[in-house]
Amino acid sequence: MTTLTGLTAVVTGGNTGIGRAMAIGIAKAGANVAIWSRNAERNAKVVSEITALGGTATAVACDITDETAVAEAMEQTISELGPLGCFVANAGIVEAAPIVDLTLDSWRRVMRTNLDGAFLCTREAARRFVAQDSGGSIIVLSSTISRYGGVELASYAASKTGLLGLSRTLAVELARHRVRCNTLIPGWTRTTINADRQEDERFMAATIGRTPMRRWADPDEFQEVAAFLADPALTFHTGNEVIVDGGYTIY
Repeated sequence: MTTLTGLTAVVTGGNTGIGRAMAIGIAKAGANVAIWSRNAERNAKVVSEITALGGTATAVACDITDETAVAEAMEQTISELGPLGCFVANAGIVEAAPIVDLTLDSWRRVMRTNLDGAFLCTREAARRFVAQDSGGSIIVLSSTISRYGGVELASYAASKTGLLGLSRTLAVELARHRVRCNTLIPGWTRTTINADRQEDERFMAATIGRTPMRRWADPDEFQEVAAFLADPALTFHTGNEVIVDGGYTIY
């Protein structure tokens, strides 16, 4: 079992869905975890869950699209939990619309959170790792939509595909500093971000039928993979895309 005792990890958007599961999985392995998100109530709930498991966690109110807020959140995290060991860039949003109706404002909102926010956060993490000279791990959350087209999801697909390039560059550039960067690519997972699609029987039948495991994932199934990717013992594992999709992309 992965042991992360003494490691400090940040999970953006770590108060719901896959982010929550990753935060809990990393905490179960022994790490101290900071939940970065704007929703104080949901942040506090996850902190309570981790504390109940015997872990250490803190909630940091942070708008990841705000450059100053990201820097301040990092300072607060390090002050409360100690030197950074792992950063999970998970936060993201979806605004679905047919391409002919998609507005520039909507496109920019999705890009600002999913791509600009990930850039600001991983840049801050990189700066911290280099200054610490301690090595570390960055985990970037993409999506299987980076492998195929998605109806009414142009902005989401473009942002998640862009994250692949960001993650690869981080892996190459930061390797000399013993900082690893890997991309986690989840498949269809039962989260609130796609609640509307879960209510569509035809859509569920189509996606489940194309998934060899014949079901969608539960968010908690990402606990162990999060701990694995955060593990500082995996010193040669970087630049990898870890697909967890029940076989969807190969079927």
